[in-house]
Amino acid sequence: MSLNPVRPWRSIDRRRSRQIRVGKVLVGGDAPISVQTMTNTPTEDVAATLDQIRRAAVAGADIVRVSTPDQASTAALREICAESPVPIVADIHFHYRRAIEAAEAGAACLRINPGNIGSADRVREVVRAAKDHGCSIRIGVNAGSLERDLLEKYGEPCPAAMVESALDHMKLLQDNDFHEFKVSVKASDVFLAAAAYQELAAATDAPIHLGITEAGGLVSGTVKSAIGLGSLLWAGIGDTIRVSLSADPVEEVKVGFEILKSLGLRHRGVTIIACPSCARQGFDVIRTVAALEDRLAHITTSMSLSIIGCVVNGPGEALMTDIGFTGGGAGKGMVYIAGRQSHTMSNDRMIDHIVELVEAKAAEIAAAEAQAAAQTAAAE
Repeated sequence: MSLNPVRPWRSIDRRRSRQIRVGKVLVGGDAPISVQTMTNTPTEDVAATLDQIRRAAVAGADIVRVSTPDQASTAALREICAESPVPIVADIHFHYRRAIEAAEAGAACLRINPGNIGSADRVREVVRAAKDHGCSIRIGVNAGSLERDLLEKYGEPCPAAMVESALDHMKLLQDNDFHEFKVSVKASDVFLAAAAYQELAAATDAPIHLGITEAGGLVSGTVKSAIGLGSLLWAGIGDTIRVSLSADPVEEVKVGFEILKSLGLRHRGVTIIACPSCARQGFDVIRTVAALEDRLAHITTSMSLSIIGCVVNGPGEALMTDIGFTGGGAGKGMVYIAGRQSHTMSNDRMIDHIVELVEAKAAEIAAAEAQAAAQTAAAE
C-alpha cells in the first residue's frame, strides 16, 4: 500500500490570488502558504529582538513582524533587518514618518492602516518610500479599530464594515499606482473573522493574510486559531498566516505549521501520529511522545511517525507512516519501516532507536534531494 495515496477528497482548491513579494518570500499565487509571527521584545533592544527572530526562524517562521511605534524602534530596525535571517515586516499604526523610516531601514513590508496615516499627501509619501525601497504593504483591518463612520453606518463591527474598510484602504494604494499589497480583516471572534475573510476573498484578488487576532493563551488560542484559520484554509482562502497567542512567538510558529500540516498545505518536520494511551498500552505513550517531540524538533525533513501503545490500532497506523512503533508485551514492541514490520525493540531503548531511525531517514532524503538537484542543474 502506498504511504501517500492520491485521494480527491483530501485536496484543497486554493483561491487564486495575485502574487507579491515580502523580501525573499513570495506571497500569493502558487507560492506556499507562509507562516509569520511577531516579536514581543522592546524593539530598541536589538539583541533581544534578534534572538527572538532567530529562534522563530529556526522553528520555521518565513516572515517576522516587528512593532515600530517610535523613532527609537525604527532606528534599531536598521540593524535588525540587516541581521535577520528572514524578511521583517514593520508594524506601523498611526505616524506616517515611522513607515518611511522603516522602509529606509530595510523593512521588507510595512503593516499599515492607510486610513490612520492621515492626509492623501502622507499616504503618497509612504507609498513613494515603499516603492523606492522595494517594500510591500499589508493593509491591516481589525474589528476592534474600525473607522468611526463605518461603525455609525453599520452599528457595530461586522463583515460588511470590515470588508468596506479594507476596500477603501486598497483604493488609497491603487490610486497611487501601488499594487504590492496584501490584506487582512482580523477579529477575535471566530465567526466574525471567518465571515469577513470569506467576503474579502470574493471581493478582491489581493493576497490574504489570515489571523484570528488576540486569540488568547497557548491552549485556548490554539483551539480558536485552528478552528478559524483551519476552516478558511480548507475553503482555499489564505496566502500567509499568523497565529496570535499570548505565548512565546516560537509557539505561534509551531501551531501555524501544525495547522498547515494537518491540511496537507505545508510539509515540514516529523508528523507524529500517537494514541492518547489507555490501560492497554505496552509502554508510557505520553512520556515517549513528549520526549520524541523534543528530540526531533531539529528535523525539517517531512516524514511521518506513528507511536501507538498497543496492537489494536498500531499495525494499521504503521501501514501509513514512514516509521512506526507499536507496543507489545514483555517490555518490547514492533518497529515498522515504510509500513512493514521490521524488527522488535525493547521499550527502554525505543526512544533512542527511533531518533536514530528518523535522523538516518532525514539524511537519506536530503542526500537524494541534493543528487536530484545536481542532476537538474547539470541538465540545464
